[in-house]
Amino acid sequence: MSQPTCPPAQIVADTIVRTVELGVRITDAAVAGETTVLWCDLLTDGPDRCPECGLVGVYRDSVERRVTDVPVVGHPLQLRVRVPRYRCVHDGCAREIFAHDSSRLARRGASTTRRCAGYVLRRLAIDKATVAAVARELGRSWDTVNTVAVAATEALLLSAGPARLDGVAVIGVDEHRWAHVFGAEGDGFVTVITDLTAVVAGRGRARLLDLVAGRSAEALKTWLDAREQGFRDRVEVVAMDGFGGYKNAATEALPDAVTVMDPFHVVALAGQKLDLCRQRVQQDTRGHRGRAGDPLYGVRRTLRTRLGLLTDKQRARIEAVFASEEHVAVEVTWWAYQQIIAAYGTEDRRRGKTALTAVIDRLRTGLPAGLDELATLGRTLHRRRDDVLAYFDHRASNGPTEAINGRLEALRRNALGFRNLINYRIRSLLHCGALAL
Repeated sequence: MSQPTCPPAQIVADTIVRTVELGVRITDAAVAGETTVLWCDLLTDGPDRCPECGLVGVYRDSVERRVTDVPVVGHPLQLRVRVPRYRCVHDGCAREIFAHDSSRLARRGASTTRRCAGYVLRRLAIDKATVAAVARELGRSWDTVNTVAVAATEALLLSAGPARLDGVAVIGVDEHRWAHVFGAEGDGFVTVITDLTAVVAGRGRARLLDLVAGRSAEALKTWLDAREQGFRDRVEVVAMDGFGGYKNAATEALPDAVTVMDPFHVVALAGQKLDLCRQRVQQDTRGHRGRAGDPLYGVRRTLRTRLGLLTDKQRARIEAVFASEEHVAVEVTWWAYQQIIAAYGTEDRRRGKTALTAVIDRLRTGLPAGLDELATLGRTLHRRRDDVLAYFDHRASNGPTEAINGRLEALRRNALGFRNLINYRIRSLLHCGALAL
């Protein structure tokens, strides 16, 4: 460590580092490798009072408290604060010696300043930095910074309380894989619950409400049951995918809410049936899986493209494939897939709802033999008919929930994975929960 410098003008140093906010005054400074060290005196108005009996103590000596503060010009900063200690003069008091109150500087037993916790939260939540990166900036270990982040986030959630859920009228539910290791909690899956109210109203973005271990009806129902009755009464719409477990949980816990099957998953389901039909016809006509040069294999991606986005060349290729009677089943399934997309793309809600209703009715009652995949799709859409058509009345899409899932994937990738679901939940809420820092 280099030798301490001559005391600079204290007012300049205290203003630059803003140590007055912490209740300390800089007396000296030095550089220890990458770390900047500041010696400080605790700002006091005289001897402190005994925390046990309340009498003013008599000065005894002083101790040095070392805490990490926010970085200065890109380097870690350590404060070495001189804290006075006093002797209690009350004969009947159990406390003999006590230190001056330094809680303005840092919490009792903490190795970082109070404002350091705010710095950690801002770096993680706003700048999307990793814990490892923040740990390098502060010159502390990963465990120390993660502990600070977890404690600070829990304090934020506790201070917000049930009020954080005020105004939530539309929620989205989806599953998300948070771990790819054997034995992970919830088998590596969580149920993601988001607030879509601002999105549906057109005045803001979605935010993460919570993560629950597992991907089952029980996981969602347990979370909903744990919320206040006022919250459950305010929820009007629940957007979800085609998983029946979430539908059952929402119906049971929120009997007055409307469940909406997300358009993305309806179209994805129809596209999956189109792929299965193409693969079956490929086997029936060629006797093997698709290969280069096979007509159906050559248009496998083009078949999944929306009709209005096809180029003239792509249209010609599809028409050439459909010219063969062997591919009639694929053609019929493709048309059903395109009609579902067109219904969702209709600007007029009533016309779109009428168009999709007609498709569901045809798939349920008017299909000839040999269209097994389309028949399965029809049964699914008929069973979830009310949920599918409810989209046109409420416009609640689970797309923003899928977007949050994508952000959580990026978070997990940047952190090189998580092993602890508690840490993952805290980091996810910081990342996507729109917490008031």
